[in-house]
Amino acid sequence: MRLFAALTGTSLDLVPVNFAAGQHHDPAFRKLNPFEEVPVLVDGDFILRDSQAILVYLAGRLPDRSWWPDDSRSQASIMQWLSVAASEVRGGPNVARLIRKFGYALDMDAALRQTGRLLPLLDAHVATRDWFALDRPTIADCALFPYLALAPEGGIDLSPYPALARWFGRVRSLAGFIPMPGL
Repeated sequence: MRLFAALTGTSLDLVPVNFAAGQHHDPAFRKLNPFEEVPVLVDGDFILRDSQAILVYLAGRLPDRSWWPDDSRSQASIMQWLSVAASEVRGGPNVARLIRKFGYALDMDAALRQTGRLLPLLDAHVATRDWFALDRPTIADCALFPYLALAPEGGIDLSPYPALARWFGRVRSLAGFIPMPGL
């Protein structure tokens, strides 16, 4: 979400949530998201949870429709990669990072199996194209990038995946790109 906002010049007022202190369990936060997860977007009286849903919403509000085009074929192509980011990538490299960096009590073996199956597929996909969904960057790339780029924090070796490395470089070279902690 922060990456997309930076790339598109979308203004966001970020409010940190202190997970270590359990702030995501506070009643005030649970009113925003009863699932007790971040991120949450508050736009006036509209409250939206889930990274992918927020990306769709923000991109859909832009006059520039290149990030989330109006046609169903493009949207479906983008959605399949948003789903990969939300499930396979979050359940593989992201879980490994949560375990190794933050000490979460999750299944590292399952995360590594998922990652071992996933990364070759992703690398093969971007070996023949510049971007994941369309012939230009979209919210699919914004959804995938943070989880994949931070995979080494979970002990994931990305060196066997040269096409992903080239894609990381393309994302980093986009006008407005902002680095994240860990990169």
